[in-house]
Amino acid sequence: MAGQHESDFANPIINWIDTRLPIFTMMDKEYGSFPTPRNFNYFWNFGALATVILMIMMATGIMLAMNYQPNTELAFGSVQHIMRDVNFGWLIRYVHQNGASVFFIVTYIHIFRGLYYGSYKTPRELLWMIGVVILLVMMATAFMGYVLPWGQMSYWGATVITNLFSAFPIVGQPIVTWLWGGFSVDNPTLNRFFSLHYLLPFVLVGVVFLHVAALHIVGSNNPLGIDVKSPQDTLPFHPYYTVKDSIGICVCLIVLAILVFFAPNLLGDANNFIPANPLQTPPDIVPEWYFLPYYAILRSVPNKLGGVCMMFGSIMVLFVLPWLDTSPVRSARFRPIYRQLIWVWVVAVVALGVCGAHKPEGIWVVISRVCTLYYFLHFLVILPILGKFERPLPLPESISRPVIGGGGPMPSGATAKPMGKA
Repeated sequence: MAGQHESDFANPIINWIDTRLPIFTMMDKEYGSFPTPRNFNYFWNFGALATVILMIMMATGIMLAMNYQPNTELAFGSVQHIMRDVNFGWLIRYVHQNGASVFFIVTYIHIFRGLYYGSYKTPRELLWMIGVVILLVMMATAFMGYVLPWGQMSYWGATVITNLFSAFPIVGQPIVTWLWGGFSVDNPTLNRFFSLHYLLPFVLVGVVFLHVAALHIVGSNNPLGIDVKSPQDTLPFHPYYTVKDSIGICVCLIVLAILVFFAPNLLGDANNFIPANPLQTPPDIVPEWYFLPYYAILRSVPNKLGGVCMMFGSIMVLFVLPWLDTSPVRSARFRPIYRQLIWVWVVAVVALGVCGAHKPEGIWVVISRVCTLYYFLHFLVILPILGKFERPLPLPESISRPVIGGGGPMPSGATAKPMGKA
């Protein structure tokens, strides 16, 4: 029939649907026969893991929203009602609560992989920038979700974080007033945060779709950081990487199950089991663990506006990273100096997280300032200069050579070639 899509699927039902709406052909093209570099390691599992955790978070979040009351008088009690009276409500809530932590663990490892293997370089700059947008949406969603139980840490965390915007001259206080819906953190604030917490995951799905679409246009990076040069360098995504991703998903779900069933409150704060009280400030106001490095950066600067700018700048610098790194070589495997410095950066970020969990006094302030200084020096000074004088190791001729032939760089005397288009 003229204009009808031709489908080759053996199953008559799938064939009938696909001739009228070729979704199965599209899925096969993008996730079945899609050519993928043959040398992926398990670091390349974490994009799929993040997608699976996002789906779990959305499903459990919708079920929680059916019983939650976004009212300052009822919110804390409704969470207890979910935990005690709703069938399997405790399970749904603990999966959602700990799923947020697992989501950030997976995402941070995914970001580290991009930094280590140079996945932000040409032609993947826009792909990387969309990934940073995903991180920002995740952080906003997580912050608003942390406020919803309306415990002590929820209330005071919301008060402290939203007040940060008041540091900006002229526009700061109107922004704070808009976020609060009044002149203090109260019922309008809780309603706003509940609405946005429910909405933003759907925005996140849209941005993830753009991220995946951009990935399939420019192609995936790989551990060697070199371009695909022949069909011999690739494998179809299915069944090779669907099986590999399935193994990673199983391990990730086991970790989530261990947290849910054996240590559901390990990553939480005991103060959130106390109903919010505007008249009683907790001795220590500490955000969730995945915000601690940014919190340490904020507190390492004596000036409030300076601290807020540094905190936001620690994320904004990632947007321009593709242009800060001047090395023509992607993968840290062939960059001996960078391979050491990226681990120094990781240690600095972990140290900032530890400092963020302690009071801003004594040695913790000193460590915070040193690590904050290195964090920005790494991106703004070291990477631009390093790319000029670092001598990378020779690159392999192709992906298939080290995979099939037993690996290793090219023989001595060969030179590293600049990256071309994927």
